[in-house]
Amino acid sequence: MRSPLLEALLHHPWTQLRWQLLVILGVLVLALAVGMWLERRFMQAAHWRDALRVALGHGVGLPAVALLLLQFVRHGSPLLLRAPLLKLALPVLAVWLLVRVAARVSHRLYPRSEPIGFLVRGLSWMAWLGLLLYLSGALPEIVEALDAVSLHIGNQRLTGWTLLRGIVSIVVTLVLALWVSSLLESRLLLSPLDINLRLVLSRLIRAAIFTTALLVGLQMVGIDLTVLGVFGGALGVGLGLGLQRIAANYVSGFVILLERSLRVGDNVRLDPGFQGKILDIKTRYTVVRSSGGTESIVPNEMLISNRIENLSYTDPNVWMSTTVSVGYDSDLDTVLPLIREAAAAVPRILRDPAPNAVLSNFGADGLEITLGYWIADPENGTLNVRGAVNLAIWHALKSNSVDIPFPQRVLRWAPGQGSAAPAAQAALAEQGPGAAAHMPGDGA
Repeated sequence: MRSPLLEALLHHPWTQLRWQLLVILGVLVLALAVGMWLERRFMQAAHWRDALRVALGHGVGLPAVALLLLQFVRHGSPLLLRAPLLKLALPVLAVWLLVRVAARVSHRLYPRSEPIGFLVRGLSWMAWLGLLLYLSGALPEIVEALDAVSLHIGNQRLTGWTLLRGIVSIVVTLVLALWVSSLLESRLLLSPLDINLRLVLSRLIRAAIFTTALLVGLQMVGIDLTVLGVFGGALGVGLGLGLQRIAANYVSGFVILLERSLRVGDNVRLDPGFQGKILDIKTRYTVVRSSGGTESIVPNEMLISNRIENLSYTDPNVWMSTTVSVGYDSDLDTVLPLIREAAAAVPRILRDPAPNAVLSNFGADGLEITLGYWIADPENGTLNVRGAVNLAIWHALKSNSVDIPFPQRVLRWAPGQGSAAPAAQAALAEQGPGAAAHMPGDGA
């Protein structure tokens, strides 16, 4: 048994089908042009060739514009409104648009998730299968069979067809909500607003769109929304008993974003062994990436309750230091400017404030000089810049013949203890070439 639409199409004269095909072809060509313009205008396609590839591949502009244009064309005259081929094209374009939206949303939100991709492909095949059942006329029989299976919840009767229609409605509305929220978030994140304010608005917009989509989907099915009151009470009990930590993380995430104590891009130290840059602040956790490439997932409650060092809260610059020893016979009036100039020549060292070298300690083996300097990009690593500074200081001191001392030890023993000489020589051998011994027999 075929559907009435398919029966009318099969018995329609071929001469009238030809101009209907031309109308559909013209609509598709115009929709392709508009879709390419949308990809160039809103999706930042680099060239028209890229826009064409995206429009034909996974862009939503082509089916969306084609569906709207076909509706306008059909309502242009009563003849077009009764054309069976144009009526048939409408559900095809609607399913095509739904499949494209699902693929675009999954690619944007979960670009490397294989399970999500498999789920989207499965839903796409189910959508095309549903369209095929509708056109073949088998869908009414399936609906009648599903409607015979019922389930009573209170005073409400739920059938298999009602549940299936509800699942499809909710999935469609959630997919559309994901698409709209991703578009709004992408436009919002490019705005000149503060980064934390943009994140708060994007989270609130997504939550509002999801809630609205879920309520609309349930209302389309005919489920009484007062049933959600029971669910809300159960959720409240669950939050009070077992989900308070999760709820605390969500609330802490919004507190962090609103009070702006931590921002995306800040360089923070969570504990003495971990320091990194904040990549993203989610509603439940924060992603921190160290200079070594390790990414740490930190619950937001921890950032609220524990002491966190924000190294770029008011100033993104970070102070660092290194210590070098020179001999006691060195001329400090010459050595200190030499170390400052060597550090200033390193590319990542800031000129304002300039590096400064001071005599910090009278060491056991030499004069200890501490060099302090500032860098503006700690997220690019601190060990590499410290090594570059140390190497520049070493080259400067060696080229100016400044002595860099190493540990030396002096051994003494009383006259007449000749047996101590071999032991002293063995100790000197262990100390290395820098060790010196003064022995009476050697002119000490």
